[in-house]
Amino acid sequence: MAGRLKQPTGRYGGRTAEERQAERRRRFLEAGLQLFGAGPGYRSTTVAALSEAAGLSTRQFYEEFRTLEDVLAALHLQVNDWAEQAAAAALAEAGDLPLAERAAAVFRAYAANVTSDPRRIRIAFVEIIGVSPRLEEQRLERRSRWVDFICAEAARAAARGEAAPRDYRLAATAFIGSVNGLLHDWRAGWVDATLDEIVDELVRQLLAILRPPGWLPDA
Repeated sequence: MAGRLKQPTGRYGGRTAEERQAERRRRFLEAGLQLFGAGPGYRSTTVAALSEAAGLSTRQFYEEFRTLEDVLAALHLQVNDWAEQAAAAALAEAGDLPLAERAAAVFRAYAANVTSDPRRIRIAFVEIIGVSPRLEEQRLERRSRWVDFICAEAARAAARGEAAPRDYRLAATAFIGSVNGLLHDWRAGWVDATLDEIVDELVRQLLAILRPPGWLPDA
């Protein structure tokens, strides 16, 4: 019928409103990764500076986030998600290998992912510290997920007769702190070693935890 108005499709420039929103969010997060992870840091960045780096307006920022802390929180989760996905994929591929080889595959994948971009290390291990009770809770919750990951694999190894059967939560918590500290110091230039040497050292530490002196594997 002539003169009939079309129903609004929500598309502009060939993209839906949801796609445009996702693109804006991606640009803000990329700007945050650069400014927080390689620039002045979270505490010295303003909403205006972040918006300018993203090529967007402050009005658009507040359409996506409430505060700069929300951007840091999202980046911290994203960095951990990337590393977790890399570790899980490596474990899936190495599932039938002996314990030492499985552990090496997982830590190599994790370390390669986290250290592939120095901005990720700064976000995960430096900028997130001491910002607020909310982010401290988030940081500890994500660390707890890594502890759960190690405990689950330790339990599987014990069930296979590859490791001593015991509660590994305390040891895993201490070990995660060692992993984070060593990778941070290595990337900062304080540890003179290759990444392979770092991974080898972490595997040795983990195996020493899983196979304490005096324990013998099942025949």
